[in-house]
Parts: sequence; C-alpha cells; structure tokens
Amino acid sequence: MRVPAKVNVQLAVGGLRPDGFHDLANVFLAVGLYDEVTATPSATLRLTASGEDAHRIPLDEDNLAARAARALAAHHRLGDLPVHLHITKDIPVAGGMAGGSADAAGALLACDTLWGTRTPHDELLALCADLGSDVPFSLVGGTALGRGRGERLTPLPTGGTFHWVFAVAEGGLSTPDVYRECDRLREEAGTGATAADVPTPEPAPALLDALRTGDPAALAPALANDLQPAALSLRPSLAATLTTGTSAGALAGLVSGSGPTCAFLAADAESAARIADALRSSGTCRTARTTQGPAHGATLV
Repeated sequence: MRVPAKVNVQLAVGGLRPDGFHDLANVFLAVGLYDEVTATPSATLRLTASGEDAHRIPLDEDNLAARAARALAAHHRLGDLPVHLHITKDIPVAGGMAGGSADAAGALLACDTLWGTRTPHDELLALCADLGSDVPFSLVGGTALGRGRGERLTPLPTGGTFHWVFAVAEGGLSTPDVYRECDRLREEAGTGATAADVPTPEPAPALLDALRTGDPAALAPALANDLQPAALSLRPSLAATLTTGTSAGALAGLVSGSGPTCAFLAADAESAARIADALRSSGTCRTARTTQGPAHGATLV
C-alpha cells in the first residue's frame, strides 16, 4: 500500500478538553510524498523498515502499524494473526506530516487485503480513528476538514493542483510536547488554555474558497497553524527556515502540523524548484523536497 503525507493548510486548535485532547478545525491536504507498507504472511508479528530515517522508527509492538494489524485481527475475531509488515519510508519521521499515521492506515488496508477480511469502509475509518487522530485522513487522502480531534472528516472540493516545498529539519518534535507548549503559551498570554477559554475552532471561509477555486495566490494568505508559535518556541531555528523559504519566492510558509518540517506554497513547479534549491543551500534545514497535492489516500500498488 502506498500512503501519502499531509500538510495542514489550516490547523485551528481549541482549548484543552477534560480528556486531554483539543477540538480542532484541521484542513488536511494530502501531498505526493509516500510511505509504502507491504504485508506478507509470517509465523509471528514482525515489523521491518527501510529508507531514509528508517533507523528512527520504533520496530516494536507499540508501532502504530503493528497496532493497526492487531486491531484489524481483533475486529474480525481472528485471534493473534501473524503478519510481516515492511515499511519503506519516504515521509519525514516525526516531521509533522503524519508519517506514522500513514503507516498505520497502510498497514490496516494491507492486512485487510492480505487476509481477505473485506472490511467495510466505515468500519476501517472507525478503526483508524481509534488508532490516532490523523489516521483516518491518511486512509482517504485528497482534501478534507477534520473535526473533533481531527478524526471526523468532511471531504472538501479542491479545484486545482497546489505546488509545495517541504524543508525537512534535523531531528523531530513530539506532538504532545507541542500541544502542551501551545497551552502554556496561551496561559502565559492570559488567554487561558481550556475549552471554556478558547473560541471554538472553525475553518476560514477564505481558505475554503481558495481550495475550491484552486487559486494558490488566494490560498497563501489564508494558511494558518495555531501550533506554529509553540513549535517555534521549542525549536527557534525554524524561524530562519521560514524566512529563507519566503525570501526565495514562496507565496507563504508555515510549520507543517506540529513540526518541525516547514511547508512552503509555490506559484508553480518552477518556483518550487527554485525555493527548494535556496533552502538546501541555506543551511537552515537538512534537505528540501518538492511535490504537489492533493494526492490520493492509501492505494494498492
């Protein structure tokens, strides 16, 4: 299964809920950077990985892909059904682009195909939601609004192709740490951090219009990420990356999700290539990747 990365073109974060999560208005756009998950019969549950940064993936039973296989087997009352899952990594690890969630969605669909369990789509989405907030979108791809903690999806019409550059940072950022820093910064600013203090998050009408018309110039000023101040607080060097990308001609730049990958919207493929070259030579990131979106969700190859 080939599964795409994502960028959050808008991530509006509500206050801290009693269950420890935050309500979101999370506008996902799948992009053409992919992990592949291969499922083959095995005597035991085994997880292996290859590709760039594969050494950074935990290959134990707590890996989301392994948990996805066990969840599907339990859903169909198959017992401890063994499988070998191999992940070929191309999505940055701990980069705010849902690489782990993509692997979980890929493993779920790969095992469903291998085992012939033919799980209905709505049941697959429910299993995805139990595994993690971003996993359902990794399954469906395209463009969608995520409500709740991001798991309740509504597809969004998208009228064109958007060109992106992703500046990949050294190391990763912990998503829970970034959310905690977001809450801390809000409390420090006197705006509060609980659901009662923070307005209900909503998607921006201008952003939805820009997606519908496929207009990158209109989308650029609408890009927004409420987690960006927290990511910059934890990793101040990202500010130089954002400045480099926008100075090189990006229409706009923002931290992708919880970071530390930075995403830059380009006017076209040629502009994206120039921005990527500038980022690579700047010393402000480990590498830069160009791609486009929206992309399809988990797909059998």
